[in-house]
Amino acid sequence: MGITLDTIQDKVEFFQAYDLKTLERTIEERIEINKALLLKVHSVQHQAVFDPVRNQLQYSAAVHFKA
Repeated sequence: MGITLDTIQDKVEFFQAYDLKTLERTIEERIEINKALLLKVHSVQHQAVFDPVRNQLQYSAAVHFKA
């Protein structure tokens, strides 16, 4: 059994929260973790959708990391 180590070139992570502060904090934490993998933020896409069950906005973001 052989072990091969490859570098990660691209990585996309998705996040969601019911307030922007929590979403920003979560994204910042993941940016710091991905820095250890030598990945930088390439792009961020975000949107807000109304959740009728909770009667408030739900924020989501997709962050694309690249080496």
